[in-house]
Amino acid sequence: MPRAPWKPLAATLPIVLAAFSYGCAHSRKSDELSPRGPAAVDAVRLTAADRDLANWMTYGRTYSEQRFSPLTQITVDDVVKLKPAWHFDLDSDRGQEETPIIVDGVMYVGTAWSEVVALDARNGAHLWTYDPKVPKDWSLVSCCDAVNHGVAVWNGRVYVGTLDGRLVALDAQSGKPVWEVLTIAPGSKYTIPGAPRVVKGKVLIGNGGGDYGPRGYLSAYEAETGKLAWRFYTVPGDPSKPFESPALKKAAKTWDGKLGLGGSVWDSISYDPDLNLVYFGVGNAPEQSYKGERMDKLFTDSIVAVNADTGEYVWHYQENPDDVWDYDSTPQIILADVKIDGQMRKVLLHAPKSGFFYVLDRATGELLSAKPLFQRINWATGIDMKTGRPIENPAARNAPFANSSDPFVVIPGYLGGHSWQSMSYSPLTGLVYIEVMEWPNIFAAEDSAEKNLAQELGGDAHRVSLPAVIARVRSLYTNHIAAWDPVAQHEVWRVEQSSLWNGGTLVTAGNLVFEGASSGELAAYRADNGAKAWSTFVQTAIIGPPITYEAGGEQYVALAVGWGGSLGLKKGPIGLDAHVPSNRPRVLAFKLNGTDVLPTIPPPVKPALNPPPDTASAALVSEGHAEYTNYCSPCHGYWAISAGEVPDLRYSASLADPAMVQRIVHDGLLRSAGMPAFAQLRPKEINAIRAYIIHRANEQLAEDRQGKQH
Repeated sequence: MPRAPWKPLAATLPIVLAAFSYGCAHSRKSDELSPRGPAAVDAVRLTAADRDLANWMTYGRTYSEQRFSPLTQITVDDVVKLKPAWHFDLDSDRGQEETPIIVDGVMYVGTAWSEVVALDARNGAHLWTYDPKVPKDWSLVSCCDAVNHGVAVWNGRVYVGTLDGRLVALDAQSGKPVWEVLTIAPGSKYTIPGAPRVVKGKVLIGNGGGDYGPRGYLSAYEAETGKLAWRFYTVPGDPSKPFESPALKKAAKTWDGKLGLGGSVWDSISYDPDLNLVYFGVGNAPEQSYKGERMDKLFTDSIVAVNADTGEYVWHYQENPDDVWDYDSTPQIILADVKIDGQMRKVLLHAPKSGFFYVLDRATGELLSAKPLFQRINWATGIDMKTGRPIENPAARNAPFANSSDPFVVIPGYLGGHSWQSMSYSPLTGLVYIEVMEWPNIFAAEDSAEKNLAQELGGDAHRVSLPAVIARVRSLYTNHIAAWDPVAQHEVWRVEQSSLWNGGTLVTAGNLVFEGASSGELAAYRADNGAKAWSTFVQTAIIGPPITYEAGGEQYVALAVGWGGSLGLKKGPIGLDAHVPSNRPRVLAFKLNGTDVLPTIPPPVKPALNPPPDTASAALVSEGHAEYTNYCSPCHGYWAISAGEVPDLRYSASLADPAMVQRIVHDGLLRSAGMPAFAQLRPKEINAIRAYIIHRANEQLAEDRQGKQH
C-alpha cells in the first residue's frame, strides 16, 4: 500500500553543460508549414492538447498518455477506404519502436540509433535529419536493441535522448544542435531508449541499463539551457555515502544496508497539471535475492509520484517487492477520471509486465483494485488489498536447480504480461486497449549458490536440452489484444493473434482501435466490440504504435515500421516462427483514398551455408554454447539463430579462419559496424564459441539437405 509522504527531496547539483554542434544535420525550409513557426509548443498548448484535434504534440498525445484522438473523419463506416498516402524509407535496419510527433503539419520522428527525422506530415517530404553519431558498439550495454521511443518538442526545439546517454536539444527549423548534456557519469554504462517529456519548461528523461548494475534516476533539465533542475534517484545507492533525500534514507532500510542499484526509469512518464505531479515507473534490481533472504528494495518495481517543480517525493506504490522475475513497472501509465462506486475518481491505470492490471488513486497512491489480465498467471494468485502485496506462489520463487529435468515455467515471463507496447484508453467506451503477451520463461536456481535467476527462454539452454526447452514452452506463447474495463476489472473483448511482439494501440472517436503486428498487418478494430473493420499488409514487421493527426483538412494514420527490439534480437526461433517479413524500416502514413504505392518486394535471397567441418568435441561445443549464451545471444539470437536484424553467425565466412574470429571478437575489428570488442574473453573461450557456432551451422546444413530430399 502507499506509504505516508516523506520529507522533500533536495535538488542535486547540475551536471556540466556542453553546448556544441555535435553530429550532423541537413535541412530544407519548413517555416511555411506553420505561421507560428516550427514546434511552437508551450505549457498552454500541451495542457490543452486534448482539445487540439489536429496535432500529436507529446508521446501519448496528452499529458495523460491516453493515446485517444477525438478525430472522426475516419470511422468504422469508411475505414475500408484507408490507403497509403505517403512513405519515407529510413536508413537503419534496426528496430523501430518510436511514436511520431506532429506539430502544425510537421512530423518529428526519433528513429533507431537516436537519429531524428523531420518530415512534411502532408506528403512525407524530407525536411531534415540529425545524426548524433552514437558509437555502434554501444549496443553492448543495450539490452534491447538500438531502439528509440521518440522525441519531445517545446518552444521551437526538438529534444532527443541518445542511446549513449546524452540529451540533445535541436533547432526545430534546421535540425542543428542547440545544446547537449551528458545525463550519465562519463564511462558509465547507461542507455536512453525512452522518449523525453517536457513539463513546465523542464525536459524529463530517464535511463536504461538497470539490468547491468547502474543506479536508476529521473532527471529534469531546463529546456532553454540544458541545466539540471532536479534529479530523483530511485534506489539508495552506496549506504556509506550521504543520501540525496529523506526518501532514499528510508528506502535504504528495505535493502538491509546493502548497495542499492538498478531501478532504471527507461520508459513511462506521465503528468497531472492539476495535481502538479509527475508519475513514472521503475524497473527491477539487477541482483536477485538468495532463497530465504527477502528485501523489498524500494523503489524498484514501483510507481513513484514526485512534485513537478522540485522532484520532491510525494508517494509511491510498489507492485512487486523483491522482484526476481524481471517484472519492471516501467510500462505506460495512463491517467483518467472514472466513476467508481458512484464517485468520480482521479485514477492511474497501469498494466506492468507481471500480468496484473492496477487502478490507483493518483492523488494519494491508494490501491483501488488489481486483477490479473489473463488466467494463466502462475507466479501469484492475486493482490492482497490490505497490504498491496502480491500473493505469491511459493513454487515460483523457490524454483528447482537449472539442471533439473523439470524446471519451473513462470507465466508471464520477463517480456510480459504487458511490456512497453503502448496501450490506449477511450473516454467514450471507458475501455483500455492492451497488447497482452501470455509468454513463459524458464525460472531456475543457480547450482553454485542456490541463487534465483529469471531465465529467458533458452537462456540456459546449455544445461537444458534444446528440444525439451522448445517443446515445453512453444505451445504456451500466445498474444491477444484485450479491451479491458478498468472499473469492473474484467475483459470485455479480445482479438487472438498468431504473431508475437506486436505494436501498441491507438483508439479514436471514430470507434476504431488501430494496432500493427509483427506479421506486417496493420489493422483497425471496432472499439466497442473488437470486430475487425480493416487491415492492410505493410511489407515489414510492426512493433511501434500508430498515431493519428490532421493536415490539410484530412485525417491521417501514421506509424514507423521495422523489426527488432528484445524479441527481434534474442529469440531467433520464436521470431522466425512469427513469420516476420523482410525488414524494411520506414515511416508510413494512410488517409482515405490515398494514392501512394509501396515498392514491390523483391524475392528473398537466402545466403549460401558453407561452414567448416564440425570436428570439435562435445565438451568444447557445450562450453562454447555457455559462452555464446552469455556474450553473443543478446544480439545474435539464442542457439545461434538470428531473426534477421543482425548477422546470422552461422553464415559468417570468418568461421573458417580462427585468427579472424579472434580479431573480430577480442580486438574489435568490426566495432564501427556495431560489433563490440570482448577483450575480457580469453582465446580458448573465443575458440569454444567458434566451435559452437560451427556446430550449429552444420546442424542447419544437415536440416537443409534433409528438407531438399523430402
